[in-house]
Amino acid sequence: MNVYAPILVLGAIAAAFAVGSIVMASLTGPKRYNRAKLDAYECGIEPTPQPEGGGRFPIKYYLTAMLFIVFDIEIVFLYPWAVSFDSLGIFGLVEMVLFILTVFVAYAYVWRRGGLEWD
Repeated sequence: MNVYAPILVLGAIAAAFAVGSIVMASLTGPKRYNRAKLDAYECGIEPTPQPEGGGRFPIKYYLTAMLFIVFDIEIVFLYPWAVSFDSLGIFGLVEMVLFILTVFVAYAYVWRRGGLEWD
């Protein structure tokens, strides 16, 4: 238990600081409420009514999300491969070429569907 004591103390200090900051801000902060403060935050633009069921989103939202996920996953796998490149040998090189080709197929799909064109 002595090994975990510093971690528990640090966690308690962090929790006390977070709770203390919120309590002090609520006690010392100004209490001037108006209609604008109580409205939902919409970046200064008046909110527009939404259709029932949420409406339809353009396909570009999904293509952008897919592109982000594809390149995010690619980077997650490229870092460990680069670190252990010498020990993997030709097997690691062939596997990474196959992985990059798979990623390129997803990239070509997004490109073909117009996900890289910003209107």
